[in-house]
Amino acid sequence: MKLILSTSNVLAAGSSLHRPSKSKSNAELISSLRTNFEAHYTVAANGHDANGTSEPTKPSYKTWTRQRDDGLEVPALDFESGGLQEEREQYDITLKLFYLPGASSADRETQTREAVDLVLRELHMPSVDLLIVSFPGIYFDEEEDCPDKLSTRGPVEAEPELIDTQISTWKVLESLHDQGLVKKLGIAEFGHDRLQTFLEKTTVRPSVDQINLRDCCSVPKALMALAKSRNVELLVHNDCSNVLPRGTVRELLGSGPQGAGVLAVASRAGDKRKGLHGEERTNGVAEAGLGGEVQPQWVVKYTAVVKNRGVVESKGYFAVAELSR
Repeated sequence: MKLILSTSNVLAAGSSLHRPSKSKSNAELISSLRTNFEAHYTVAANGHDANGTSEPTKPSYKTWTRQRDDGLEVPALDFESGGLQEEREQYDITLKLFYLPGASSADRETQTREAVDLVLRELHMPSVDLLIVSFPGIYFDEEEDCPDKLSTRGPVEAEPELIDTQISTWKVLESLHDQGLVKKLGIAEFGHDRLQTFLEKTTVRPSVDQINLRDCCSVPKALMALAKSRNVELLVHNDCSNVLPRGTVRELLGSGPQGAGVLAVASRAGDKRKGLHGEERTNGVAEAGLGGEVQPQWVVKYTAVVKNRGVVESKGYFAVAELSR
């Protein structure tokens, strides 16, 4: 089963949205998902709370999510309301799509098209200006011989993919560009050698290389020279490569104090069996949520800026995880 997670427009949450710590670059994603889940299941709980208590019992996930043929929307998506207020030409719309460790690269055409489609439907727009893709296991400061490197990295989240695998994925993005859904394409964390090879083997070349200077004080001169000669804009970011680890998804959706109650509590080996309606049972007691192993697949971040004012009107995230039962 596919789990489709969404934050809605994080700017619409106003002061109720927790301001993320700068120490974790995926804090905004996690905080925004939790805020959106809480907002939806609190409304559902109040609607079912006859006594009007100030702290209603957390309702069943079925009251605020939506089942569809290919999965579960968490929370239920609403594409009818919202959307951007001005005409398309008034906006600069950027997407960043993170392919996550553990997900199959063979599914990227479906993943990419779904991510773009969800954002276009959310914003009520026919296209985006820039789509940047982040491949798992690629770190700029490991790609480059950085003379200003300050620290060493911790455990590696994923091994870097072969360049041929990335180019195969890139062909999907090129088709979106050819269809007019995306005006420009970009990549993240590419050092000089990888970028040079990539430029030689692609038809629609990346317009942007987004790099993280967490361990380097300056951009290496060789990369700067290559980017300038091939009209590739170098941008700096502070995103995690693996923005949504498996354990984080389980915590967000689990049955713990801060969880949304979509996933059941993990059961001891031999204790878990199916109930009459397919729910998980432990020692004969039905669990509140779904059972199974969860594997995050991808995350897309979108930002819509009003060009003439430089104001961000909409910003949010979609994510998909696979639940195997």
